[in-house]
Amino acid sequence: MDAGHDIQIVTSDGRRIPAHLAVLASASSVMASILDRTRGLGDSGRVIMIPGVPCDAVVAFVRLLYSSTKGEKEAMGFYGMHLLVLSHVYGVAWLKRACEAALASRLTSDTVVDVLHLARQCDAPALYLRCMKLLAKYFADVEKSEAWKFVQAYDPWLELEILQFLQEAELRHKRRRRKRVEQGIYIELSEAMECLRHIYTEGCTDVRPLGRSPPLTPCAHFSTCRGLQLLIRHFASCHRKNCTRCCRMWQLLQLHSALCEQPTDPCKVPLCMEFKLKMQQMEGKMEDNKWRLLVKKVMAVRVMSSLSKRRERKGVFFPTAKAE
Repeated sequence: MDAGHDIQIVTSDGRRIPAHLAVLASASSVMASILDRTRGLGDSGRVIMIPGVPCDAVVAFVRLLYSSTKGEKEAMGFYGMHLLVLSHVYGVAWLKRACEAALASRLTSDTVVDVLHLARQCDAPALYLRCMKLLAKYFADVEKSEAWKFVQAYDPWLELEILQFLQEAELRHKRRRRKRVEQGIYIELSEAMECLRHIYTEGCTDVRPLGRSPPLTPCAHFSTCRGLQLLIRHFASCHRKNCTRCCRMWQLLQLHSALCEQPTDPCKVPLCMEFKLKMQQMEGKMEDNKWRLLVKKVMAVRVMSSLSKRRERKGVFFPTAKAE
């Protein structure tokens, strides 16, 4: 054994790498327990066997145990997967995290299945999730890889796991898309309520209270307001029964009444008070849960929009802690 070294690491091809017991024990708790079992043995018995890994990967592993981050980037490029296995087996947490990050940054459609399999074996959940997300995003390319064909032939459990994740990812995507559509509807209804109020109080372009001139400034929600004005004019002149557009106007007026917060001054929007009285009479009787949920969602959008505008005016986005 070389002078100053008191332990040897032996690789698969028989190469012996001299090392220091104290350095290995401080870097790896697993190695420390292995070294404890070698106490009392002579120099020839103080050996750690690391089989199944290329010799150069073991050398890179030992160097990283000595120098921490020195040469880490270059070593990850050549031996990232082997270093992940070694860091997992020997409990070197910082190196395992570095390997996970390096492998995640180098994922391709050809390597993702192999890295995913390794992440499962080495208990690397962050790397596992990153692989699954990339696999779901580029599955058409992954299907053409040899690694995926191997999984289909020899690892049905991993194939099932991947297919289940893809199905769940598709369901999540559909739910997010549906939620975005619903949120867009609530935002449009909130804008319609704002336009309905200012049309019957301040007036806007074609529709306005008697004796009022058109406003000098353009409407903040011009397209919504314009469509609502056309609906109002149709509602005032239509005499057909079961008219779809008129029914929509009735629903908008009823929604306004549910959201209106003018308890003292009479609201200028038509039928507001009548709808309120009707809702008070119906309180405690059969209620439409979907209608109540719609009112609640539109109210939430209005509150968030109001808070956002207030913060923009003040130039403050988040409250700051007071200095002590």
